[in-house]
Amino acid sequence: MDIESIKDPAFLQTCSRDDMEKLAQDIRDFLIKKLSVTGGHLGPNLGVVELTLALHYLYQTPKDKIIWDVGHQAYVHKILTGRAPQFESLRKYQGLCGFPKRDESEHDVWETGHSSTSLSAAMGMAVARDIKGSSDNIAAVIGDGALTGGMALEALNHIGHEQTNLTIILNDNEMSIAPNVGALHSILGRLRTTGRYQKVKEDVEYLIKKIPAFGGRLATTAERVKDSLKYLLVSGMFFEEMGFTYLGPVDGHDMDDLLSNIQYARDTDGPVIVHVLTKKGKGYAPAENDAKGTWHGLGPYKIESGEVVKKPGPPAYSAVFSNTLQKLAQEDERIVALTAAMPGGTKLDQFGAKFPQRMFDVGIAEQHATTMAGGLAAQGMKPVFAVYSTFLQRGYDQLVHDVCRQNLNVFFAIDRAGLVGADGETHQGVFDIAYLRHLPNMKILMPKDENELQHMVYTAVQYDNGPIAVRYPRGNGLGVEMDKELKKMEIGKWEVLRDGKDATILSFSTMLPIAIEAAEALAEKNIDVRVVNARSAKPLDEGLLEELQEEGAPILTLEEAALKGSFGSAVLEHYHDAGFHHMVIERMGIPDRYIEHGSVGELYEEIGLTKDEVVSKMYTLVPRKQQRA
Repeated sequence: MDIESIKDPAFLQTCSRDDMEKLAQDIRDFLIKKLSVTGGHLGPNLGVVELTLALHYLYQTPKDKIIWDVGHQAYVHKILTGRAPQFESLRKYQGLCGFPKRDESEHDVWETGHSSTSLSAAMGMAVARDIKGSSDNIAAVIGDGALTGGMALEALNHIGHEQTNLTIILNDNEMSIAPNVGALHSILGRLRTTGRYQKVKEDVEYLIKKIPAFGGRLATTAERVKDSLKYLLVSGMFFEEMGFTYLGPVDGHDMDDLLSNIQYARDTDGPVIVHVLTKKGKGYAPAENDAKGTWHGLGPYKIESGEVVKKPGPPAYSAVFSNTLQKLAQEDERIVALTAAMPGGTKLDQFGAKFPQRMFDVGIAEQHATTMAGGLAAQGMKPVFAVYSTFLQRGYDQLVHDVCRQNLNVFFAIDRAGLVGADGETHQGVFDIAYLRHLPNMKILMPKDENELQHMVYTAVQYDNGPIAVRYPRGNGLGVEMDKELKKMEIGKWEVLRDGKDATILSFSTMLPIAIEAAEALAEKNIDVRVVNARSAKPLDEGLLEELQEEGAPILTLEEAALKGSFGSAVLEHYHDAGFHHMVIERMGIPDRYIEHGSVGELYEEIGLTKDEVVSKMYTLVPRKQQRA
């Protein structure tokens, strides 16, 4: 079938089972080909082809509602809803979004990019349906990992209590865990489908072997943590006691099995859980055999060999962080590393290989990780929670109430700070300065390059007067020479990179190269600009700010962070509170809107964070110099 000719899912009603199986293969071929050029979440989408076909066969969207958790597995849904011709623009600037997008299609009823939201959203939609007296069906698709999120468990509790009519598809990709048989096997209840026992002894044994001993030591990888909870829940007994009808396990690649069970679930009163077993990466050997998570989400690759196309370059900031932490952990047994289901992305998997007893992957549970880190700190340990900026948002109350309020020595290594590009608005790490700097006791550092990052990691580990955050961008460093010896930095002390008397640019991290380029361009126009590496957003370098006040020259703050409430706002507040209301201060940063996907360079152009825009802004601050030039 010509995949790009699909306009909407209605055509599925005329498809035979053979047609559906052929279509599934065509979709897989299409995805493998297109994503080899654009990159994207290949593994999750190859695993849900048949499941998505079955859902769209049985649920007539947009009247019926299909809600995807996380959303990175919605590519097949996008194809069936007429967006295949746009796949060459997937995750590119002004192209097809990699996640569900409400203004992209009427079939996308819920936007997501973070985990564990689908069940709450589905409950809200189901309640709205019931109040309005409409008859639409609602299905939420949630993965086994996302089910461990606290929000998902809260929603399960409420849905079971209300006995709301909706279907939950538990997409279990069968990630393996160590065989750990224990007392829980005795509660393995009946595994029901359409009113009959379906699975034979081998299938029951398959589940039993994966159930960990109750109270046993949690495994040290995200997959083990999520699967430990998963196989506790999906015995059926847990769900049945909560008021759900439990169906499964269902073969997620068998159309007959899928259709019969999902149809039964759709037509059953009350909430229903359909436990679907799928194979992540199904149909493409490199993705099927992936043990490291490489094929979950990746850039371009060679179809024939499965070789991922990588450009050589300096070490990634994440790797510099991890390598430095490993060096320090060899000398300091207090150091404990935590991650929330991102050991590979944060590079803490390498730390875990060396220090397995001091590495904890808590699964998709940022709230738990934040408070657990506080508990560790309260007992004299040195916890380091490595987390993406956009995911730390999920643990905000724990930051406020459990860590900062008690002034506990927790080190937050904030990865992917700033714009991240192709993943788009749900993943842009632009709010962390604003949501951290107003918290009492918190300190915030930001390196200008990978060498400064290693010193900041050392400084943060040594810091013993409360919580501290070091935020660093996605991607590779600048290729600077790395110092052999680590040194402790003075927190709250900035660095003048270029002197000048006509104006000052206060900037940090990824914006510093742009600031330097702008200053050099302005020098050719007889405008002499100082550039400061403002490497601490909290505390500010009040001594330097006082010097700038005495000089009276204009100040421009330049940051890859939300303009409202971040670093530039802190500088304004400083001068206001000090009574220096005459200071000329302009700010440049991320505007007050969500920034969609595209390359970081393209996004800089869109929002005006470029050398030319800095030069133009400086002309307005130093008008007499501009005229003389």
